[in-house]
Amino acid sequence: MFLPGWSIWCILLTLRLTACVLETSEYDSHEVICSQGLSECTMRDEMFLTEAENTVDVLDLKPNFKLCCKNTTTCTLCLEIDTELYIKPEKTTEDEGYSGSDEEDYSEEMRSPKASVTVCYYTAATMPICKKVEFTVNHAALTQQNLAKVSFVITKPEGFHFGNQVFVYPSKSILPRCEAVAPSLEEVCSQQLRRRVPKCLVPTVTTVINQEMNQVKLQFEGRKTTLPSVCVQYEQDGICQSWNTTTIPLYSVAPCLCLQVWDEDDQRSARSVHCPFNNTDFQHIFQKNPRQNVSVSVILREVRSLGTMLFWNLSAPCRLQGDVWVCYGGNSCRQKNTVSQQQINGTWRQNSKGHWENAGVFENIEPQRSPCVMVKIKGMEHEMGPFCPKDTGREHWSLLVVGVVLLVCLTVLMFYFLHDFVKKWVWSWRHGGFVKLGRKGHVVLLSPPDVDDGVSESVRQLWSLLCDQGFSVSVDMWSRKEQCSLGPLPWLHSQLLKINSLGGRALLVLNCKALERTEEWTHSSKDAMETKGEEKLPAHQRSPYHDMFTASLFLIQADKQLGKAGERFVLVKFDSHTKQTHSSDRSLPELLQGLPLFQFPSQTQSLLAELTVVPAERTSGEKTWTT
Repeated sequence: MFLPGWSIWCILLTLRLTACVLETSEYDSHEVICSQGLSECTMRDEMFLTEAENTVDVLDLKPNFKLCCKNTTTCTLCLEIDTELYIKPEKTTEDEGYSGSDEEDYSEEMRSPKASVTVCYYTAATMPICKKVEFTVNHAALTQQNLAKVSFVITKPEGFHFGNQVFVYPSKSILPRCEAVAPSLEEVCSQQLRRRVPKCLVPTVTTVINQEMNQVKLQFEGRKTTLPSVCVQYEQDGICQSWNTTTIPLYSVAPCLCLQVWDEDDQRSARSVHCPFNNTDFQHIFQKNPRQNVSVSVILREVRSLGTMLFWNLSAPCRLQGDVWVCYGGNSCRQKNTVSQQQINGTWRQNSKGHWENAGVFENIEPQRSPCVMVKIKGMEHEMGPFCPKDTGREHWSLLVVGVVLLVCLTVLMFYFLHDFVKKWVWSWRHGGFVKLGRKGHVVLLSPPDVDDGVSESVRQLWSLLCDQGFSVSVDMWSRKEQCSLGPLPWLHSQLLKINSLGGRALLVLNCKALERTEEWTHSSKDAMETKGEEKLPAHQRSPYHDMFTASLFLIQADKQLGKAGERFVLVKFDSHTKQTHSSDRSLPELLQGLPLFQFPSQTQSLLAELTVVPAERTSGEKTWTT
């Protein structure tokens, strides 16, 4: 039976082992230390299958990891186990109840006052290993409580593994096992004795700036022939890219550039991280590089029902702070428009070159006034820009010619590869049938109740994809002005009327908050049906005009009662915002079960096929082909 007090003590001891600085000791042959009253202590291996009962009682057991250093050269992790023992009092012939046979046992014990204790340890991947300590007991030298201590150090040729979890327990004892966690390699390498731990011996790098050659020279201490592995990264949390040369061009150096150096020849896992360019005599040079390497791209696009929008994308080696605003007048515009101003913040992402990117969009743009954007970086005296959309007027005729040539080529290829399909189409038309091709209709994007930056970015990507595919797309969170004037439900009805006339679907974006809101809405609706009254409904349930998400749930419920909810509504979940993929209707609320569900972008092709397919409208005597 385990004692709760000992279990709590073992947990506290484990926390102390991982938090405290490792003790160090020199070890040679003194692997066992016995307290006063014990002598001739020896330790030997014992098979755990043949564990013998201890001749003394183990009162306390304290495992501890420490750095054991041999011959003042190298150090390895070793396990130190401190035990507190209770030794039974010495028997005398005057004790009450002793017979002649007891006297014989007493004389035998006096002739050989030997005792032993066995302690075993194991890890999750190894079998138990036991150590048996034998000693001679001098009862006269013991304390009045007959207590003694035995400490022994367990060493291995290669030491214990860093971060290992070791369980220690006394053989044939009621004491519970104690857990000891070895410190990680990072903890050990951060201490002063790291130079004596082989796995902590990582190479160091120094940088020498050569302005004449416009490069930075990397020098490795004590390395002339073999070079360590190196990778470079912008920002310490950025992607580290492999670097195979000993020089870095000066124009690519930035204050946030860091170097990771390590050895792979002897399977060492420790790395040294150096960020030498953040504080140097050439700081003014490195501060200019990120700003000189700033690139801004601008795209002007007309969005149906939303007007003209101006998209901007900024990339730089380091994360920057500043402002972006719209100006009119083409390449000569300079006036700052404080109304259309955005800060460079939010979510930064790294591209394939390792540079950081930030993006945004301006709405309600007047394209006839030649809109551009200006950029002001914090710490930079002058503004950057203007950055304008590419002028495609001069390329109009060349693109037209290229387009005609491509169209002719595609037509030839289509007739070549789709010859059999055309023959079937002609045959079906002659025999009273027809081929009905799916067309791109109208799509309504309905956002979940709470929209953060990640959801907004995913909605923008989905909107951009659908626009590129030729769909007419309306986004609810970009149409707030119309919703305020009409109301959520009338606005949604108007969009569904477009779907009825043009074809298409309404895409309902789901996340954890949307599923929770749907469950609450479903339960509230059931309660309303049972009570047959509206006075007990929550405020947001009394009217479908509360918000757009609630309005969509009302319409889904109405369509499900008519058996046609799947014809107008499709469910979409974003891969980057779902920890668990729902593969069946059982994981969805009852109201949403039966509706098509797609993951974006992992199921993009299936989603596009669902949006472009036209249900077969069969009539008696007709043969219908659908694609």
